[in-house]
Amino acid sequence: MYLEERIKESIAGHFIYARKERKQKLGDCDQKQLEKAERLSLHYLQKALESFWSAKSTAVDLHYIAAELRMRNWSTMKQAGIDHIPVGDFSLYDHMLDMAVAVGAVPERYQGVQDPLVRYFAMARGLQDREAGIDVPALEMTKWFDTNYHYIVPELDPDKRFALNASKLLSEIDEARRVLGIDPRPVIPGPVTFLLLSKMAGGEKGTATLDLLDNLLPVYKQLLTGLAKRRVGWVQLDEPCLTLELDDCARSAYRLALARLTTLEDRPRLMLTTYFGALQDNLAIAVGSRCDALHVDLVRAPEQLDVVLKAIRSPMRLSLGIVDGRNVWRTDLDAAHAIVRRAVLALGRDSVMIAPSCSFLHVPVDLAGEQKIDEELKSWLAFAAQKLDELRKSTTPS
Repeated sequence: MYLEERIKESIAGHFIYARKERKQKLGDCDQKQLEKAERLSLHYLQKALESFWSAKSTAVDLHYIAAELRMRNWSTMKQAGIDHIPVGDFSLYDHMLDMAVAVGAVPERYQGVQDPLVRYFAMARGLQDREAGIDVPALEMTKWFDTNYHYIVPELDPDKRFALNASKLLSEIDEARRVLGIDPRPVIPGPVTFLLLSKMAGGEKGTATLDLLDNLLPVYKQLLTGLAKRRVGWVQLDEPCLTLELDDCARSAYRLALARLTTLEDRPRLMLTTYFGALQDNLAIAVGSRCDALHVDLVRAPEQLDVVLKAIRSPMRLSLGIVDGRNVWRTDLDAAHAIVRRAVLALGRDSVMIAPSCSFLHVPVDLAGEQKIDEELKSWLAFAAQKLDELRKSTTPS
């Protein structure tokens, strides 16, 4: 049912998939043209997944195509002049599911599936195998904040220990270094967002999952220490729940988690990443976290710039989310340049970074090959590849 939502590619630090939010002024014909462009951009990986699921190809075939797509996307970003090229954001299904596997949050009912890849898809899609005596439903799926994207909800067992399995992330780091010679920035969901968006086995999502924070943090610490040993310079810690209205329990969890991770003796630099809204009452937690950089969404919440500039203190850097990751319309570069100038004036050039507002999950891949979209409409659009160019242009005001 949700196949099109699950097909994704990583580019510019984030996922891309075939749905997006559109402004109402698009006519029916124009919407159909854009929908066709989206379907074509996802055709390659979709066909590979369908072939694997129907046993027409092997896991080796699927991994080969996935690696080819990662190489293409990393190369595109490198050629576009992106300084922080991500790894770990490419997924065969969903990034929250990837993190659940990485921290060992695999419910007991899936343990009977011996093959790791088949087990992964069983958690995502369910699995019925009469010969093996396996009949398991998929994990719950729900909306990713207020977007049209749906994510797999991790299911946590209070009696099960978390255990690190970083093989996917580490292999992609090695892959990016070996093939393109880049120093990539791993992207992972932060521990508090991971718990808040998970559910207890047989229960509901919510703060009850935060009771597991003490058990989860050692796995994150082990991961960060391991990445430091591999000479990883930066890690992007996605904590979009910091833009929500949090209760005292959640705020305390954030203070605890960030204090423990930032005081690790040997760790990469941490980019605390927020999006989909303003930090508001959680600003003090973010700027007091001792992370090395803070990312804020200035497309969805441009009004927060002034208060963030006043609150942030050196040596924390500020990442400005000024290229819209949630729709297909071109960026107003004059407005973007004005934001950059204000931040540079307040903090200094070396303390400011330029980025998308959020994941490019919500936009199509590339406008260049779309020949049937009306030329006037096309001049208003920017897909993910064009947004990379907008990022570069945002650093060079005319």
